[in-house]
Amino acid sequence: MADQELMTSSAVLVVEERCPPVTVIMPIRNEGSYISASLGAVLDQDYPQDRLEVIVADGMSTDQTREIIHRLQESHPNLRLLDNPRGIVPSGMNLAIRHARGEIIVRVDGHTLIARDYVRRCVEGLRGSPAQNVGGKMSAVGKTPFGEAVALATSSRFGVGGARFHYSNAEEYVDTVYMGAWWRRVFDRIGLFDEELVRDQDDEFNYRLAKHGGKILLRQDIRSTYTVRSTPRGLWRQYFQYGFWKVRVLQKHPRQMSPRQFIPPFFAAALLGSSFLAALIPYGWVLLALVAGSYLLANLAASTLVAARVGWKYLLILPHVFVILHLGYGLGFLAGLLRFVRRWKIAKPTYEFEP
Repeated sequence: MADQELMTSSAVLVVEERCPPVTVIMPIRNEGSYISASLGAVLDQDYPQDRLEVIVADGMSTDQTREIIHRLQESHPNLRLLDNPRGIVPSGMNLAIRHARGEIIVRVDGHTLIARDYVRRCVEGLRGSPAQNVGGKMSAVGKTPFGEAVALATSSRFGVGGARFHYSNAEEYVDTVYMGAWWRRVFDRIGLFDEELVRDQDDEFNYRLAKHGGKILLRQDIRSTYTVRSTPRGLWRQYFQYGFWKVRVLQKHPRQMSPRQFIPPFFAAALLGSSFLAALIPYGWVLLALVAGSYLLANLAASTLVAARVGWKYLLILPHVFVILHLGYGLGFLAGLLRFVRRWKIAKPTYEFEP
């Protein structure tokens, strides 16, 4: 009897060592169309359920999101719902982290469907490497023909530059990953997410992590699928905001920015400038033709390469998607430069909202 109790105690210790308590945080708002699938995948993880806590920080949804979560809570006592009155991602994540009981924090987004072993692979990645943040490739999917083209464009180097988590098939250290998983003590050491940043708060955090000597690991066995925007308007708004808020990241971490992040705003500025000159001087149209023509050729070449690989039916849509990605981000960045022109000296991360 004593031997059996000893074996049981040893087995429990092994589980506790291999499976530290994990908190999955989900910052969401109005995800009624996706939350059943995305949250359902989180609750169906192969990680020990008594070691898994799930916290949804809801930005005061006005659709059926909260009702769906309440129904799931009836059969999942490890699921908690918190109100996020500000309704934006960084405040939701910070709220959930402050309430988290886990030693490891794993972020999952409402538009994402994670594999059944996602949490376990994140834990293995943190325990088996010196990384302070691990994540996987963003496998983009679309629900409409336009969305399918967006998924293809955002999985290409021409579409997203050097953001390797969009397309890399290697295990490697990178400057950022999709979503992410961290030891809880990382936040105690370098702070939470910057609540000023409506977008790009993950980039700012990862820059700060790198400044403190942290490593970020991209692993291919951490698998998930992300549903992209399905309309041109939705995609434009998303990438305009990415560019707009990247300016504040630049102001806070100027040395961490890479050259690739300046290419879209440089192109947008060149296009605007040459268009202005074309209206003023007789031969200004030559410069405009060079700028627009060079981009058009590059766009068509990239679109053709992608379409040749996956299907010619996307050839007519891809050029439009690339234009939205590049001009949306670039013009957003230029708008951010104007909006935040007086904030170059205000670079401290804001962990709590200051009106």
